[in-house]
Amino acid sequence: MNSEQRDRNLPERHYPRLHAFDYSREGAYFVTICTHEKQNLFGDVWDGSIQLNPYGNIVTSCWQELPLHYPAVTNDIFIVMPNHFHGIIVIDNMNKRSGLKPDPTRTHTLSEIVRAFKTFSARKINEIRNSQGTPVWQRSFYEHIIRGESEYKQIAEYILFNTSKWELDRENPKNFIQ
Repeated sequence: MNSEQRDRNLPERHYPRLHAFDYSREGAYFVTICTHEKQNLFGDVWDGSIQLNPYGNIVTSCWQELPLHYPAVTNDIFIVMPNHFHGIIVIDNMNKRSGLKPDPTRTHTLSEIVRAFKTFSARKINEIRNSQGTPVWQRSFYEHIIRGESEYKQIAEYILFNTSKWELDRENPKNFIQ
């Protein structure tokens, strides 16, 4: 089978981003990122609380360090789950500064920021498990543009109470239909 035949047999890849939307635009974005093959890599949920392992702690650290690499980014509420991650990223290019003066020349898209987060965390995790190049994250990620304060509060609540719903979560491997 040649590559053209193989490509016809694959499902068409669906790209979840809005076609004409500028993802470097100021605003709040809800992101969900799953581990490669939905492996439980980051810890376990016990009694409604996440108990992170060293890999989960790396994910937390890399998330918290994003504003050091991207001054226009505020990473807000987040949760590291056993096999996925939820977080809110706020992009504020107006307050972006380089040294003592504004730096309006370069803005970063949501995809660039998430790609960097995934790269930083995967590299550190793979260093610990001595498996350079092994996938940690799925190829893409889910995003939602937050449109208003009430939606922000609803999503923040969802993130904060995610562990308490883990037993019913569709991302919980115990709930996968074989």
